[in-house]
Amino acid sequence: MKSHVLTVSCQSTRGIVAAITGYLAEKGCYISDSSQFDDLVTGLFFMRLTFLSQEGVSEEEIKSGFAAVGKKFAMTYRFNDSDERMKVLLMVSRFGHCLNDLLYRWK
Repeated sequence: MKSHVLTVSCQSTRGIVAAITGYLAEKGCYISDSSQFDDLVTGLFFMRLTFLSQEGVSEEEIKSGFAAVGKKFAMTYRFNDSDERMKVLLMVSRFGHCLNDLLYRWK
């Protein structure tokens, strides 16, 4: 099964997590990882979900149906294929052992 990643940001309000997870469950998706953060200073909510479509629903169908959830909460969201490599910026202190440790753990 192909794994997908959904990233979301919007104004923090009640019901966001329920709407997102409920929609994915309705489409027959299994959520294998979920992380969220609520920034109390800016009032923004951020979420990252990794999920699998267990019932064979296409990525396009999941994306198009999610538009209603996104519109309800005025979300900025993005679906990614977990197989695609993303560009990453890696920053460490001036000490070389920090970078070496991170690269070693990644490999």
